[in-house]
Amino acid sequence: MSRVAHCIDNGPMEGFWGILKRERYYGRRFTSRETLVEMITKYIPYYNSERIQRKLYRMTPMEFHAAFAAAA
Repeated sequence: MSRVAHCIDNGPMEGFWGILKRERYYGRRFTSRETLVEMITKYIPYYNSERIQRKLYRMTPMEFHAAFAAAA
């Protein structure tokens, strides 16, 4: 949730949900709420520790975070 009068705070989460829907939701049919929740629950660790991102110099978010922490 963004702070009052700071709509920019919500941008990163909107981007994440857009990526999740594009990669895992569109074109699929979920038969129950539980299968949808399971897909989302499995996607979050994948996104953080396995999915390589160009904006992070072809690293995963966890690798980028570790490299940034080591440099500081």
